Amino acid sequence: MKVIAIANQKGGVGKTSTAVNLAAALAARGKKILLIDVDSQANATSALGYAAASEQSLYRALIGERPLEELIIPTKRRHLSLVPAHMDLSGVEVELTQEGNHTSCMRDALEGVRDSGAFDYVFLDTPPSLGVLMTSSLCACDEVLTPMQCEFLSLEGLSKIVFVMRQIRESGANPGLLHEGVLMTMYNNTNLANQVVEQVRENLPEKMYETLIPRSVRVAEAPSFGRTVLEHDPEGTASLAYKNAAKEFLRRHR
Repeated sequence: MKVIAIANQKGGVGKTSTAVNLAAALAARGKKILLIDVDSQANATSALGYAAASEQSLYRALIGERPLEELIIPTKRRHLSLVPAHMDLSGVEVELTQEGNHTSCMRDALEGVRDSGAFDYVFLDTPPSLGVLMTSSLCACDEVLTPMQCEFLSLEGLSKIVFVMRQIRESGANPGLLHEGVLMTMYNNTNLANQVVEQVRENLPEKMYETLIPRSVRVAEAPSFGRTVLEHDPEGTASLAYKNAAKEFLRRHR
């Protein structure tokens, strides 16, 4: 089982859309997927059609109140399960910092899931910040997948997440942490977008996904119906792109 953090501290880059739709695309290919919503905004939870509920929130596992395995709920998609988030996660950073176990709480919570072998991949949809929840996720995961919007300001966000990963490795908190790849999102065929794509490809050729996720209003619409874009617009360009990204993901993990 691999634990992959979908991480970029810059907001608005399609992180949750990538977490939800890549997880759904892999589940559709028969992989057993667990998506853990680590963001107090609970966008991944609502995108899959579930209401945030405090008693079922990841928060309960992070503070040691309940095992993570008890918080897993099946979704209506075969092979795709979810650990929901709730706004109570917004206060967990202060609690964990006071207790001094903020770097290990996610790793400890995941221990039972890892031992169970029930899933092929676990995805952590991390918040858009470099706070305790993001750091704890990076300390707990095997790999990091970085969604990146096709804009120049996103290059700064990419360099920051790469820097933080290096710090975590060198500190010994997660020495085996790998950068799985960079997935370009919100792509449109303009000079600006193509220049950003080429710059990432030149600097991180082995990390760059060939698949480009196009800008699509269908991706933005789908969560309001509690659907993935694969369900909302199955033959659309974004759906086909996420299906291709799932194929590429599996090739990279062969």
